[in-house]
Amino acid sequence: MIVINLDVMMAKRKMSLNELSERVGITIANLSILKTGKAKAVRLTTLDAICRALDCQPGDILEYRNQE
Repeated sequence: MIVINLDVMMAKRKMSLNELSERVGITIANLSILKTGKAKAVRLTTLDAICRALDCQPGDILEYRNQE
């Protein structure tokens, strides 16, 4: 299972969903879908833009958890 820790990184950077949306160039609705883990996929260009905006690595946002 892949877990999206976008809210954790946003809190660490003290960045709102609105601000991240403006910096990344995607809608608040799409960011919200990603943040809540309901997204089925994420484009690498979107992940790149989020990492640039939050000054982080993809591994800071994406986490793999084994479902045993």
